[in-house]
Amino acid sequence: MKWNNIPQVKLGIVAVSRDCFPVQLSQTRRSAVVKECEALGLEVAEIPTAVENETDLQKALEEARQAGCNALTVFLGNFGPETPETLLAKYFDGPCMFVAAAEGDGDLIGGRGDAYCGMLNCSYNLGLRGLKGYIPSYPVGTAQEVAAMMAEFVPIARTVLGLKDLKIITFGPRPQDFFACNAPIQGLYQLGVEIEENSELDLLAAYRKHENDPRIPNVCADMAREMGEGKYYPDLSARMAQFELTLLDWAQEHKGSRKYVAFADKCWPAFPEEFGFEPCYVNSRLVSRGIPVACEVDIYGALSEYIGMCVSGEPVTLLDINNSVPSYLYQEDIAGKFDYALTDTFMGFHCGNTPSCKLCGGGAVKYQLIQHRLLEPAGSEPDFTRGTLEGDIAPGPITFYRLQCDSQGQLRSYIAQGEVLPVPTRSFGGIGIFAIPEMGRFYRHVLIEKRYPHHGAVAFSHCGKALFEVFRYLGMEDIAYNHPKSLPYPTENPFA
Repeated sequence: MKWNNIPQVKLGIVAVSRDCFPVQLSQTRRSAVVKECEALGLEVAEIPTAVENETDLQKALEEARQAGCNALTVFLGNFGPETPETLLAKYFDGPCMFVAAAEGDGDLIGGRGDAYCGMLNCSYNLGLRGLKGYIPSYPVGTAQEVAAMMAEFVPIARTVLGLKDLKIITFGPRPQDFFACNAPIQGLYQLGVEIEENSELDLLAAYRKHENDPRIPNVCADMAREMGEGKYYPDLSARMAQFELTLLDWAQEHKGSRKYVAFADKCWPAFPEEFGFEPCYVNSRLVSRGIPVACEVDIYGALSEYIGMCVSGEPVTLLDINNSVPSYLYQEDIAGKFDYALTDTFMGFHCGNTPSCKLCGGGAVKYQLIQHRLLEPAGSEPDFTRGTLEGDIAPGPITFYRLQCDSQGQLRSYIAQGEVLPVPTRSFGGIGIFAIPEMGRFYRHVLIEKRYPHHGAVAFSHCGKALFEVFRYLGMEDIAYNHPKSLPYPTENPFA
């Protein structure tokens, strides 16, 4: 069962018109955009009223509400009326995009709209009123081009809507010496995200209440279907199913006024001994259903995962930026086969939270080697440290990114696109060999210089463009990325 844990965007388009221009110009151009949206398979509600004044504004807002719109494209079919067009962003309860019509579908006398000019004043008035609106990188286009901009707006709108109704549920506190997973929650409130903080003891009490839950056998059967014979521990299934149901019920019962949830849970050192297993596999199952679960009470990791899920529309994961690739492995399997330097590569790893659909062959449920060393007798067979989902991460394009609140309460982010290489890792856990152009410089002058934690979120596609626009919409001034060689970082030594 996949949870309905991200918004469904219902996009509307409203044309605006300055009263000294023909309103028919905006209306005709609006309808042409809708036709191009249909050709793209993008469902758009065409708002009948073209807005020329504040009376039209109220009527158009009511039509958008009746159509069920939760995101809106404000389309300047001509110059546009500066007051009502910007007030749409004030009174519409959802993200608004502002775009303008290019000339060329008529003559340059009666058929000229001057929306290229009107877009400037629209932006100026949004600033005067302190209103937020999404404006594409080049917001003037033909009907076909505007339709393409609207399609790109959908994942941005979905993310903004999701954050507006998101609650992050934590079970903590963070593990000892994991200061990197401890960040001010003020940044969540700045974004409109709610948080509910609980103790690990609360989780244990809820888990015990689910013993003998009648739904457990069905969950066990689903786990067996997912993993396949010989790739899981049958004696652990009931305990893990009990835990899965505990989290799902907690999410349902504790959403409160919010529609969507993400978890940030403590998973060691007490968890495996008290619960009898490692939670990683269950966490992977939840994220495959659209409910991110960040390890080690990483609140901003959970937030980042949720953002990536909204943007990409598919499962994501959270990994340690973990270890360098050994020179011998690089020479054997990467050099001469892929256009990356050794310092462009690293291994992204976590104990076993990556969903099976993103692992080569679906992975297998195993045990946590590091926790086994720490918690169980030397030389013993793994017992309660079993429950991780391990395997090499499937090769393909990725975006590595994170949104973080720093120690001063400032929100910042980074984005880097790359790929997982089709190279065996020869290691344990959920792990892959990642390659990002100029990763070595990015590692030093962004991740280290700006003091980011070791956790990064991973989306399994190149979605940096949409993530960048989301972070800009959220008001972040510091959005870092991996600079090409030709562009030094401010802290990079020019004499190196």
